[in-house]
Amino acid sequence: MKVAGRWYRTIALGANGWTVEVIDQTALPETFVVAPLTSVADVVAAIRSMMVRGAPLIGVAAAYGIALAMRADPSDDHLGTASRALLATRPTAVNLRWAVERMTALVGSVAPEDREEGAYRAAADLAEMDVKTCLAIGAHGAAILRQRWDDVGRARTINVLTHCNAGWLAAVDWGTALAPIYLAHDSGLPVHVWVDETRPRNQGLLTAWELTAHGVPCTVVADNASGHLMRLGQVDICLVGTDRTTRNGDVANKIGTYLKALAAADNQIPFYVAVPSPSIDWSLADGNAVPIEERGGNELGFGPDVRVANPAFDITPARLVTGLLTDRGLTEASEAGLARLFPERRS
Repeated sequence: MKVAGRWYRTIALGANGWTVEVIDQTALPETFVVAPLTSVADVVAAIRSMMVRGAPLIGVAAAYGIALAMRADPSDDHLGTASRALLATRPTAVNLRWAVERMTALVGSVAPEDREEGAYRAAADLAEMDVKTCLAIGAHGAAILRQRWDDVGRARTINVLTHCNAGWLAAVDWGTALAPIYLAHDSGLPVHVWVDETRPRNQGLLTAWELTAHGVPCTVVADNASGHLMRLGQVDICLVGTDRTTRNGDVANKIGTYLKALAAADNQIPFYVAVPSPSIDWSLADGNAVPIEERGGNELGFGPDVRVANPAFDITPARLVTGLLTDRGLTEASEAGLARLFPERRS
């Protein structure tokens, strides 16, 4: 997407052809900084600190972390060490495990002298795959937004509520939940976005920053205001992302998503989840088995003397989800629905 008239991706190779450059999301929205990563340790630190964040982007960053590791030392031992370090950074987003396992299998299957080149090529392929996935989600989702606009009578702007940041900053480009909004806006659909601030990390400020840069009208609201807006009829549709969706359609997403789904159900507002295929965890039957990351109390502004619980994600049951918006199309949130779109995963 464009920043100050220049096209950027969240992650790309530097001019030297091997340094990995990322947008430092801890500096946004006040400052736009592109930071260089030159080792797998740098990538580990970037993921842990949330310099890079969002399930799709974390996966691609981890893939480039493997490439940097193979540049430094292409041995089996170093490949294993790098993979374990990356897998330990964030437990909830399944894209991380998917990318690391994919990269490890591919890189481990070739001779050490070929591993650096192969790893960089594979990481670039994953980045391109992510862009195509997000654009496919955007196309399917834009059709849903246009249908919803038809449903409300075309006489006014359609109001979309989103939670956390599932835009291009959370992916390589375009994003998941925001891709339909960008494409709908670009096609002329009058759309306005209610942006939850998304405590405690305030990722809503990232959403507002990128929407504003693209010219999409948006308004940031306190997390606890969303239910109020829904009850007043000021929300037409909810659209969020996911860090992991289990095969029965349960959705793990940023903490607070469950409460939005409950409010949407109480007010008969459609609640859709944008799900790139690498975010589907076919190994888990339901959301009860998803590991929920616990983060430090400092994110809530408390010191070490105060006991704090800070779960980073929650589970929205499939029964509260109107539909799963995937790169292969829309389906109901169920094992049968997902299996219809991904018949190769039926087993």
